[in-house]
Amino acid sequence: MSTTQTSSVARPAPTSSFRLVGTLGLIALFSGLLVVSVFEFTKPYIEENQRRALEAAVFQVVPGAVSRQDYVLTAEGLFPAAEAPAPGQRVFAAYDAEGSLRGIALQASARGYADVIRVLYGYDPSCECIIGMTVLETRETPGLGDKIETDARFVANFERLDARLNPTGTGLANAIVTVKQGHKEQPWEIDGITGATISANAIGRMLSDSADTVLPRLVPYWTVLEGGA
Repeated sequence: MSTTQTSSVARPAPTSSFRLVGTLGLIALFSGLLVVSVFEFTKPYIEENQRRALEAAVFQVVPGAVSRQDYVLTAEGLFPAAEAPAPGQRVFAAYDAEGSLRGIALQASARGYADVIRVLYGYDPSCECIIGMTVLETRETPGLGDKIETDARFVANFERLDARLNPTGTGLANAIVTVKQGHKEQPWEIDGITGATISANAIGRMLSDSADTVLPRLVPYWTVLEGGA
């Protein structure tokens, strides 16, 4: 007669829920500290790269400029950037080799198709026109929305885009608008891009809003800007 012996296997003790929560908390804390450390470490490099990109963009949108002075336009007036009493609109005055004002550069932004589009544009008070535009930040669809910075025909819109003020100097004489490709008739119109209507319209909208708001406030300070170099 055979006897069958059944061996009992010890089961592992269940993991304490407090221990599990504590472990996850430590992992989350370590991950957070790591992210913050990387951000703080790279922040100065990112800011320096942005500064250099902005400086290069100023000379790109104001042809012929070789130097610049930075100002801040506040509710109290126009001040050199280092002396501004409060935050405000940044104004980049650009000068040629002789120290003559070639124009100013202003930032503008508006919602595009995918996200906010941010640009820098140049303005020449002698012709009261926009003389250059470059995209600083965009997440528009590659091959379509990004044509606002790659399409040479579209970029040519901003070589001499009318931005005259009305007789009272309180706003634009004509709102800047983007029209369908091939339908541009007026000097304040932007010839659009087929297939990238939303992105192209955003450019017209942001330039019109910015110029209509900022340029009238700068009228009393053109003499200051001309002598800034």
